[in-house]
Amino acid sequence: MAMSFAALAGFVVGALAVLFYRNQIEAPRRTDTTDDVESGAALPQGVASVLAVLPSSAVVLDAHDRVLRASSAARAFGLVKGDRLMAAELLALARQVRRDGEIRESEIDVAGHKFGQETTNFAVRVAPLGTYGQVLVLAEDQTESRRVEAVRRDFVANVSHELKTPVGAMSLLAETIQDAADDPEAVSRFAGRMQHESARLNYLIQDLITLSRIQGAEPIPTPGQVSIDEAIHDAIDHCNTKAVAKDIALVSGGTEGLRIWGDDELLVTALRNLIDNAVAYSPDHTRVVVSVRPAGDSVEISVSDQGIGIPEEALERIFERFFRVDAARSRATGGTGLGLAIVKHVAAAHAGEVSVWSKEGSGSTFTLRLPAFGGTAVAVPPSIPLETAK
Repeated sequence: MAMSFAALAGFVVGALAVLFYRNQIEAPRRTDTTDDVESGAALPQGVASVLAVLPSSAVVLDAHDRVLRASSAARAFGLVKGDRLMAAELLALARQVRRDGEIRESEIDVAGHKFGQETTNFAVRVAPLGTYGQVLVLAEDQTESRRVEAVRRDFVANVSHELKTPVGAMSLLAETIQDAADDPEAVSRFAGRMQHESARLNYLIQDLITLSRIQGAEPIPTPGQVSIDEAIHDAIDHCNTKAVAKDIALVSGGTEGLRIWGDDELLVTALRNLIDNAVAYSPDHTRVVVSVRPAGDSVEISVSDQGIGIPEEALERIFERFFRVDAARSRATGGTGLGLAIVKHVAAAHAGEVSVWSKEGSGSTFTLRLPAFGGTAVAVPPSIPLETAK
């Protein structure tokens, strides 16, 4: 990103320098333009056209630090108001460039002008233009790229940590088994622990593969009609063993025969993660309810539990990768910390959304809202095949 901006900035500086040089050569034939440029009241011919097509913020200052030209992006970000450059750091750089004629590059933070954004980070390049004290300022918003890079670093760090834990545990258990070769009971116990850690490692790898496949929020490559009833049945069947172990009843209800346009495997994956999560965080002898209802042009699928609930301060982060409300409980139940992130990306891949209601001590309800097949949520009798339902 930095290299591409530097290349673009270099090209623009060069192009504008050529325009300035050409206009200065032609100045004797146009004394009125020369007077304007010397006084800093106008730009050489063609410069405004170059600045107008730039995607980044661009500002040209005269010899007295007045703004001669500013792109719409520069004004939108609050870098320019009227004929003044508002960022003090940029103004200081412009004065240094005017004094010694050397191009300077830097990074600055400016108070955010977008909703919910505290600061905007800019990569800037400041260069002299011509011989009349005019200066070109280019600023590229790199806030989003910085955020993405920070997310990537955190993701790599978290994956490394999550992989290291079961791998390290398996290594220690293998050594312990070797030392306890004469104790069949100990060998059996530690072998069971190795199987547990191996399963956890396998779940993590599978979740990473799933997440990498869908995290771009790109449209599903080969969508088709998906029966909500069948997806719920498959998801419940997958989670039933864990639920039985805790005497948790998995119950489905609501409107039958609803369908969406999407990917049945991804929908089952999302529902499985929601139900698994509900079972893991629910006390024994309770129940988890999966319900379906039409909602205009969408279908809503809700998974409700009677579990421990989610603290209000954690609700905003619940769909982040590797975020855990209760890390100890999550790891003890074999959770990878990726389940809800997968649910969020599955919803996005279907042009839908996922929301959560929760209260500590009263349980949680996660709701998937997905576009209905055909544009309207209409129940289809089970006797009509998917391929012919319209």
